Amino acid sequence: MLSQELVTENYNKGFINKIETFGSVDGPGVRFVIFFQGCNMRCKYCHNPETWAKSCGETTIWSAKKLFDMAWKYHNYWGTNLDKGGITASGGEPLIQIDFLIELFSIAKSYGVHTAIDTSGQPFSRDKAYLEKFDKLMSLTDLFIVDIKAFDTNLHKKLTGVGNENILDMIKYLSDNGKHMWIRRVLVPNLTDGEEDLKVTSSFIKSLKTVDKVEILPYHTLGVFKWKKLNIPYSLEGYNSPTEEEIIRAENLLEIKN
Repeated sequence: MLSQELVTENYNKGFINKIETFGSVDGPGVRFVIFFQGCNMRCKYCHNPETWAKSCGETTIWSAKKLFDMAWKYHNYWGTNLDKGGITASGGEPLIQIDFLIELFSIAKSYGVHTAIDTSGQPFSRDKAYLEKFDKLMSLTDLFIVDIKAFDTNLHKKLTGVGNENILDMIKYLSDNGKHMWIRRVLVPNLTDGEEDLKVTSSFIKSLKTVDKVEILPYHTLGVFKWKKLNIPYSLEGYNSPTEEEIIRAENLLEIKN
């Protein structure tokens, strides 16, 4: 059963899985991190599979104003002039709930809060109606944290169940429109560490204009218990976390100079 927060018909409804009040890795500084419910991808190494469905037993429903008011209680931890922290929308996939996200970030920007979106980009489309909304969201977002799970679309399908053409298109669109980005790559030895795919990913990143940081995220199994709890077969049994040497190799292939 969904937990109901104050929502009226005058508000978009936000389906939220969980909230982290002192996030430290989801954007600059201390972040109020909102994990949105719902995702169209089925990543083999996902550590939040409970966010896949539109709703689950832990889902709460919020109005944008009530959710922002909760976040604002922590703004004193975000630094002077709100320049060292802020709000990050994560998930799941926050872009699935783009109308709610626009409303939430509109309120945040009226208070001068730094806003970030941690996204895989899968919903992105050049469809006119969607792009109008995306343009509005871009104007309200200071930072996009984007996963490039694989550059080769066949490998991407193997990893996530879907291709990546629209995802790479979104990244180029963000670059062309001057939006700051962090690019991330989950490193799974013998799966996402292929030399050719890392090299073409590096070339793609170098073609972009607004990438501030590139990061390797080492694969881990900390979320496997969630798969078991949900009775979902975990398909990466036997895969190990990368060694320090494997991480350095991938960073060199991606030409990371952070």
